[in-house]
Amino acid sequence: MSKPRVIKNYETLDESVLEQIKLNYPEGFAKNLIRFTDVNGRLTSALPFETEEKYYLIRMTKSEALEIIDDDDDYDDDGILLDDVRDEYADKYDDDEDLEEVDVDPDELSDEDIDVGDED
Repeated sequence: MSKPRVIKNYETLDESVLEQIKLNYPEGFAKNLIRFTDVNGRLTSALPFETEEKYYLIRMTKSEALEIIDDDDDYDDDGILLDDVRDEYADKYDDDEDLEEVDVDPDELSDEDIDVGDED
């Protein structure tokens, strides 16, 4: 059974998903963005992320990715996740030790795969 693929905005994600994303991308998001064409035919950039339940593509531009990290107190001035925060989240999500980047071909997404609502 394949996982549902979900396209979401960063601001609409649950706190637990945000924390897991930070664990997976401790050096920020900007260098990990991918580009794909959305259902409306627009070229979009997103951060790929995978949980046990879902594949996420989290919509953001490079400048938004940099701003998110810059404004987040969990990251230091160099855009690196703080050690104490990393340890706290790692302890909290120790069942998720195998978090990894998503290897999703955005061209394989269909309208049914995309959840643009505010639910997870």
